[in-house]
Amino acid sequence: MEIETFVLCDAATDYRGKLNILGTFDTIHSVKLPVVWPHCALALRVRFSRIEEGEHRVRISFMDEDGKPVLPPLDGAVRVKFGPAAKTVATNLILNMDRIKLERPGEYAINLAIDGRQERSLPLYLQLREEPQRPPGSAEQGES
Repeated sequence: MEIETFVLCDAATDYRGKLNILGTFDTIHSVKLPVVWPHCALALRVRFSRIEEGEHRVRISFMDEDGKPVLPPLDGAVRVKFGPAAKTVATNLILNMDRIKLERPGEYAINLAIDGRQERSLPLYLQLREEPQRPPGSAEQGES
């Protein structure tokens, strides 16, 4: 088994076996806490060899720096089937996540386990920045 792709991104789709990924990232900047990220996706492409045909358990966990879950772990399965001429088969998995709440700045981890074995981990950094200062008398965009 080979993990070909494992990324956090703005959006992902699978179209006829093609994994389409938009806007990968690993850092979120914010001026206030908590941060509620409106939408993102995990995109995963795994290649299996013929001897790995069958069902494989997949677990995704999203943790903060202290190992506390940000979201409940997601457990699922993928069934790998081969045609008569195929030597390997790739499977695309996409996990859409909405309204993820991050309580504090620091490093988060998105972990991937397949068949009970940790395969990969993605970092996600939440960084606070100061709110930009506006010159006196200036109006924000959209103000009259």
